[in-house]
Amino acid sequence: MFSLTYEFRLIPTQQQREIFQDWLEINRKVYNYALAERKDWYKSRSCQINACSLHCEYIISVDIPRPTYASQCKALTRAKELYPDLKRVQSQVLQQTLKQLENAFTSMWERNFGFPRFKKVGQLRSFVFPQLGKQPLKSGCIKFPVIGWVKFRQSRDIPTDAIIKQARIVKRASGWYVMLTLQWDVCVPQPLPHSDALGVDVGLMNFIATSNGLSVKRPKFFVDLQRKLKLLQQRVNRKELGSNNRRKAQKKVAKLHEHIANTRKDFHWKVANLLCDQAKTIFVEDLNFVGLSRAMLGKHCLDAGWSQFFQILEQCCFKRGIYFQKVDAKKTSQICPNCGTQTGKKELSERVHSCQICSYTTDRDVAAAQVVLNRGCAAVGHTVKMLDEGKFTRTPMSQESHGFSLN
Repeated sequence: MFSLTYEFRLIPTQQQREIFQDWLEINRKVYNYALAERKDWYKSRSCQINACSLHCEYIISVDIPRPTYASQCKALTRAKELYPDLKRVQSQVLQQTLKQLENAFTSMWERNFGFPRFKKVGQLRSFVFPQLGKQPLKSGCIKFPVIGWVKFRQSRDIPTDAIIKQARIVKRASGWYVMLTLQWDVCVPQPLPHSDALGVDVGLMNFIATSNGLSVKRPKFFVDLQRKLKLLQQRVNRKELGSNNRRKAQKKVAKLHEHIANTRKDFHWKVANLLCDQAKTIFVEDLNFVGLSRAMLGKHCLDAGWSQFFQILEQCCFKRGIYFQKVDAKKTSQICPNCGTQTGKKELSERVHSCQICSYTTDRDVAAAQVVLNRGCAAVGHTVKMLDEGKFTRTPMSQESHGFSLN
């Protein structure tokens, strides 16, 4: 099975916008109620049997089982008789909200995530239709259960041989969007390694450096607009709580955040396509992005968005039939790519790699990318295609490719 997600901007009427907003609020209340039920059950069993908490204690019978997705779905059906507002929302949409909470607890147990938190007003920004009716699409319109036909901006053609598995309606500062998950009943073969390989190293001074000497400067998406964002947030703090002026100021902050995210994502796609134009096999570093985000330069690492870039690069490679693989990232800047000798740890101010054994000299980031290439080719069982009878050539520091930038 092969699936892709297509995103389109919705053009709802005023009545449909009110329905979307009403459904978001109802889903938020269901999410918070289900979370409170689970949290109370856990707190009632947090102390020892022979001791009680000095502050407070939840008393829930030992016969009551742990709340699960199945039990809370059954309770949701009974709750509709007591709370008629729940009937306004399609039943499967509310079940998907409970499934979202179940996934949050699964991530907490298996992936060491934090305990799920309650959603404030306006914090829940999407809901899911797990199924759509027959023929839900026509020219520029999509049909949702209960809501009906909604216009959307069809920026690209939707394949007719695909099956729409689900639709997610998302609220953003710029409007409402729909994310359609399309599925094909086909088996797509995975691309195989080719001889034309490329190693990629990421950094803060240069966003990427490749093994063939290409460097792309890192745009500072968030840092450049940080002062403007600070001014907008100060204006929000000066507004009265609950006033229309405060909501307008908050919308400006949200639009700026969305603009930063969109420009970063657009840049990542441009760089990914640039790399795919140059090679048939791409190797990147397997970095610990969580650890980097908590380091001293965490703000700049998050601003660069390496994790999103690697995801986009992997998607781009898959679409274009290019082999993609991550390799070990340890000590890539401490090894000579030409002779394999460990040159020792370099200071951040030292931007040139110079080996005392083989006299190989090149840019520090390019040398790290060449080490990534060596490791990747060794992992897939291919030899590195080098120049000068199996040796890298010296890369002049004045090479034009080191100043490459995307507009």
